[in-house]
Amino acid sequence: MNKHVSPRMNRRAFVIGTAAVGAGLAIGLDIPFGGPAIVRAADGSPEIGAWVVVRPDDTVVIRIARSEMGQGSLTGLAQLVAEELECDWSKVSTEYPTPGQSVARKRVWGDFSTGGSRGIRSSHDYVRKGGATARVMLIQAAAEAWKVPASECTAANSVITHTPSGKTTTYGKVAEAAAKLTPPADVKLKDPKDWKLIGKGVKRLDTADKTTGTMIYGIDVKLPGMLNAAIKDCPVFGGKLKSFDEAKVTGMKGVKKVVKVGDTAVAVVADTWWHAKTALEALPIVWDEGDNAKVSSESIAKWLAEGLDNAQPAYVGNKNGDAKAAIAGAAKKIEAIYSYPYQNHATMEPMNATAVYTADKCEVWCGTQNGEAVFAAVLEASGLPAEKCDVYKVMPGGGFGRRGQTDYVRQAVTIAKEMPGTPIKLLWSREEDMAHGRYHPITQCKMTGAFDADNNLVALHYRLSGQSILFSLRPEALQNGMDPAAFQGVAQSGEAAFGYSVPNLLVEHAMRNPHVPPGFWRGVNVNHNAIYMECFMDELAQAAGQDPLEFRRKLMGNHPKHLAVLNAVAEKIGWSTPAPQGVYRGIAQVMGYGSYVAGAAEISVSDGNKIKVHRIVASTDPGYVVNPAQVERQIAGSFVYGLSALFYGGCTVKDGKIEQTNFDTYNSMRINEMPKVESVMVPSGGFWGGVGEPTIGVAAPAVLNAYFAATGKRIRSVPLRDQNITFA
Repeated sequence: MNKHVSPRMNRRAFVIGTAAVGAGLAIGLDIPFGGPAIVRAADGSPEIGAWVVVRPDDTVVIRIARSEMGQGSLTGLAQLVAEELECDWSKVSTEYPTPGQSVARKRVWGDFSTGGSRGIRSSHDYVRKGGATARVMLIQAAAEAWKVPASECTAANSVITHTPSGKTTTYGKVAEAAAKLTPPADVKLKDPKDWKLIGKGVKRLDTADKTTGTMIYGIDVKLPGMLNAAIKDCPVFGGKLKSFDEAKVTGMKGVKKVVKVGDTAVAVVADTWWHAKTALEALPIVWDEGDNAKVSSESIAKWLAEGLDNAQPAYVGNKNGDAKAAIAGAAKKIEAIYSYPYQNHATMEPMNATAVYTADKCEVWCGTQNGEAVFAAVLEASGLPAEKCDVYKVMPGGGFGRRGQTDYVRQAVTIAKEMPGTPIKLLWSREEDMAHGRYHPITQCKMTGAFDADNNLVALHYRLSGQSILFSLRPEALQNGMDPAAFQGVAQSGEAAFGYSVPNLLVEHAMRNPHVPPGFWRGVNVNHNAIYMECFMDELAQAAGQDPLEFRRKLMGNHPKHLAVLNAVAEKIGWSTPAPQGVYRGIAQVMGYGSYVAGAAEISVSDGNKIKVHRIVASTDPGYVVNPAQVERQIAGSFVYGLSALFYGGCTVKDGKIEQTNFDTYNSMRINEMPKVESVMVPSGGFWGGVGEPTIGVAAPAVLNAYFAATGKRIRSVPLRDQNITFA
C-alpha cells in the first residue's frame, strides 16, 4: 500500500482522487497561516483541514507540501503525521497538494519551500499537530457512538478501543462522523519517549515506484496534443538576443513555431523534442553578449584576491576581542589563502516544465523545490489571477537547490502563451542546463592565526572575499547590505555557528559579485567555509606542534555539542590507535542547518597524486532522528556530492561563458571510487536540525587533511583535478 501518488492532470481529477473510494475524512490542522472553511470533496465527503484523508477501508492518504528530491522528506513527514495519528503504517500513502489550492484555502498547507534541509525541521510541529488533531476527533466520534467518555478510549494502528468494555472500531468506520466534529483548539503532542514510528528506519514510500519506473517525473509528463520546445539563452549571463533568422528553420521536419522568449532567449516548438532541438541548432542566432564577454576565471580570481586586502571594505559577521592588534603583537603568526570555485548542480534531469495557457486558465506541471514560488511565477508570466492558475508538482529528478528557481517555468509559460490551448513541454538540453545554472558561489579566503610564546592560539582573522547568494536571489534578506548566509559555519550564533573559542576573533566578508549568478548549491556556504576553517585548523595544529584532534578539543570547551560529534567520529575512525600501514587520517567538524556534524577519512596515496579513500565516517547530532536508515543514506549521498566536488567539480569562465557544458568536462565519482561510509548518530534532543546537507561540508576537509598527513603537501584550492590529483 505504501506509495506516493503523483498529481492528476487537472484540478477536478485531483479533487476527486482524494476521496473517490467513498465517504472519507480529510483531517488537517488550522495552522498559523490560516485554514479553510469546512468544504466537501467531489463525492460529498466533508473535509476538516487538509493533511490526512481517512477512507472507509482504513487506508490513509497523507498530503505532503514539501518536495521529495531523494532526501527522504516525503517518508519522514508522513512518519511524523502517522506517529500522532496512530494509524496503520502499512496502509499509508502520500500525495502532493497543489499550491493553487493552498493559496485558495489561506495557505492551509503552509510553506511549500524545500531547501536548506528545512523540510522536516521547520514543519515538524504543525504536521504532527495535524495527525494528533485527527486522532482526537476520530476517538471522539467513536466515543459518542458508544456513549462513553473519550477519555476511556485509546487508538493504535487505526483501531479505536474502549478500554473498560473492550469494544473496538476502525478509523474508516467513524470517519464520516468524525468529520462533523469541531476540531479541538489545542492538542498535546507525544513525548519523544513514547514515539513508536518516529526513530524507526521504515522503508521509503517512493522507492518502489522509482525502482519499477512507474514514478512520473517532469520529463515524463504527456498531455493530449502536446508539443515540445527546445530553447537557447544567451551564453553570456547579462547578454541579450539580438536577432535570429526564423525562415531558415520553419520548413524543417516537425517545426511548428519559433518563439522569442524574453530579451535573452529563443525557442523552437515542434512535434517532438528532437525535431525542436535539431531545428534550434540550425537556427542562425546573433547574440549581443555585452561587456561580460570580457570576463574570465582569471579576471574573477584577481578581483576576489583584491578583496582579501584588509584595506578593502568588508562586512563583519563574527567578532570578539581585537584580532588585528593581537596578531600584530603575537609571538608567531600563520597565514594561508584558500579558494573555492563555481559548482554546478548538474541534476540528472535537466530543467523542464509543461504548460497549458488559455485566456481563462494557465496550468503547469513540473518538478520544483518550491511550489508556491512556481505558482507566483506562473501568475506573473501568464498575467492571470490566482484563481485561474495552478501548478501540479511531479517528482523532480534532482534538485540540490537548482529547482528552487523558477526561470524554466517562466520560459515554459511564455512559450505556451504563443500557442493558446496547446500543451507545451519545454525541456532544456544538457548543455543549456549546465551553461545556465545558478552556481555554488566562488570565493577566496585569507586566514591568519597567531600564537603566544606557549603556542596558545590567541587570535584568528578569517577574511572571505566573494559572492553573496542573497545579493543575487533574495536582496530583501540582506542585513544593512551584509549577507548573513555568507558566514554559515563560522557565524557567531544560530543554526551554523562557529564551534571554537578564540580570545581574539574577526570573521568578515568582502562582498564581490561577478556576473555569473550564484545559487543555493547543496550545502551552500558551509562547504567552502568548512574547507577553509578546518584545513586551516590543521595548519594551526601543525604550527603549534599538536595533534589536530587535541588542538581542536582545547578550543571547544564552550561548545559541547560540537565537541560531542567530533569525539564520536574520532572514536569511530579509531583516531587514538595507529592507522593501517600506508593509511593516513584527516578530521573535520562544522555546524550547519541546525545540526552538528563531524567527519573523518582514511586514505592512502600512491605516486604522490593518486588518492584512495578507503573509509569515511560521519557523526551527526540533528537533535532528533526521524528515520535513521534514511539519515545513513543521506550521509552516504552527501559524501558522493562532496567528494565529487572535491575531485572533479569546479566550473571555469571563458569569454564570459561557463566552459563545462556536459559530463565529459564536469564529472562525478563512480562506484569503484566510493569509499566505505560509516555513520554515528548522537541525537541529543531538544532541537530539530537538518540532515540532507550538513555532512557534505566535512567530506573535503577530512580528505584534504588526510592528504597532508600522507604527503606533507597542503592543497588550498579545488578541484583536485586542477592539481593533477586523481582517484587511485
